[in-house]
Amino acid sequence: MQIGVNVPNFGPGTDPGVLRDWAQTVEGLGFDLLMVSDHIAITPDVAEQYPAPFYEPFTTLAWLAGITGRVRLGTTVLIVPYRHPLLVARMAANLNRLSGGRLVLGVGVGWARQEFDALGVPFQRRGALTDEHLRVIRAAWNDDKDYRAGRIPIWVGGNSDAGLRRAVHLGEAWHPLRVTLPWLREALGRLRTIAEESRRPVPALAPRIALRLTEAPITDPGRLAGEGTIDQVLDDLEQLRLLGSDTVVLDPFNGDPDETLRPRAAWQALATVAAHWYPGTRHSERRQP
Repeated sequence: MQIGVNVPNFGPGTDPGVLRDWAQTVEGLGFDLLMVSDHIAITPDVAEQYPAPFYEPFTTLAWLAGITGRVRLGTTVLIVPYRHPLLVARMAANLNRLSGGRLVLGVGVGWARQEFDALGVPFQRRGALTDEHLRVIRAAWNDDKDYRAGRIPIWVGGNSDAGLRRAVHLGEAWHPLRVTLPWLREALGRLRTIAEESRRPVPALAPRIALRLTEAPITDPGRLAGEGTIDQVLDDLEQLRLLGSDTVVLDPFNGDPDETLRPRAAWQALATVAAHWYPGTRHSERRQP
């Protein structure tokens, strides 16, 4: 099972130098995947959680591709209705080629109503638009050799039943976000049922979980996967592996934008996980392309 990291590409502490440090830290610690988020218009509803500056994901990942050599690069999640699908197909294919085939396209429908309004995209149609755009993107990759996309995996985010159905019909993997393990086990049953009823294969599992290390165990039944002592987090990762996860993405951002001013706390948490998850591997070995 591979482990990725969701890197904050927003907030008061984020600038090109910090993004470079994040990328070099993630790759240097031996993680397999670096992902960033997506917003275009930083409207008040977005800014409340993810304030400016907000670095656009395709631009940022293209730059980070030149800084890194091994780690895969991705979006968690690209808000599909915000861009014309042929533009997404072109940018993703180009980025995949320029990075040596390292792109993972995690996608979602979005939630920020004011941002949809600012972009002139109908909020109520975001699910239908996402489905339509994903079909166009995949058709463009399949039909036009000029895209030279290679095989770009599409991870479909969303914890609702609509998200599960979209993953079955349009994705290579289901990408649930920040969940509890009991909820995930129940949702996987629903995912398998949807796949069986649709006569389609069950998509791979690639969850994004929290990363918040504590000194004392968290006993709250609502504890998110990835929260607690290092032993709890390692057990969560093992449970996710047993559930069939191909990749797990760790998200060390816990909701306070001022965290971006103190990235070393997140880097230390990641270093602790890496030291336990890759105990027999020198980080320098995993850095090799």
